[in-house]
Amino acid sequence: MIIEQLIHECIKNNIKSQEQLYKLLAPKLFTVCLKYSRNYEEAQDNLQESFLIIFEKISQYKNSGSFEGWAKRIVINYVLQQYRKQNIFEIVSEKIPAEEDIEIDDDTVSLEFLNKIIQELPDRYRLVFNLYVLDGYSHKEISEMLEINIGTSKSNLARAKAILKNKIESNTSFDVKKSK
Repeated sequence: MIIEQLIHECIKNNIKSQEQLYKLLAPKLFTVCLKYSRNYEEAQDNLQESFLIIFEKISQYKNSGSFEGWAKRIVINYVLQQYRKQNIFEIVSEKIPAEEDIEIDDDTVSLEFLNKIIQELPDRYRLVFNLYVLDGYSHKEISEMLEINIGTSKSNLARAKAILKNKIESNTSFDVKKSK
């Protein structure tokens, strides 16, 4: 069954179509949940709650852009809403450290290691880092999504990068060089 037919049937609350759509999208959306959640269990909960919203709002999808992109946006918004409720974003000094980019030798730093150290970042830093670096949102968009000011977004990104840089450099088996 093609995606358009699945969506049409899900609008009618067809359980079998909802199950097929879930099976089709869950692996990709779970990856998004893992990226923004504190741990595996929280990611599972966030995925389930996000799918409830997706099925509830599926009639609002207007066939503009990809359905997967629309669903991903719902997932991200749901997870961020959970963090906003917890007030994890504190106002920080507007002094934004200079951003240092780092070059990582792909042969010595595993994706698993990078994912692990990103996951270990404090919530506010991890969320801004993922939104900016991995998902390509601007600081303006991030500030609106997280209900913080642009300076806080920039500061949190700089702090996240500094923490990641230190963790990579402290792992002596990796050769990390500052980029110029």
